[in-house]
Amino acid sequence: MQITGKSERYSREILRKIKDLHKKQKHQLVSLQEFCDFIGLNTDEVEQKLK
Repeated sequence: MQITGKSERYSREILRKIKDLHKKQKHQLVSLQEFCDFIGLNTDEVEQKLK
């Protein structure tokens, strides 16, 4: 499923940047809120797409 329309490689880079921003370790997850804040998407709209 694609939310951003970007490639898997680019998506992994986004996750790495979010983890760096929040000083998370490699094994820690990124929350939906952190992702949406970083990308600039509405959390409610993304939740609807995930259902």
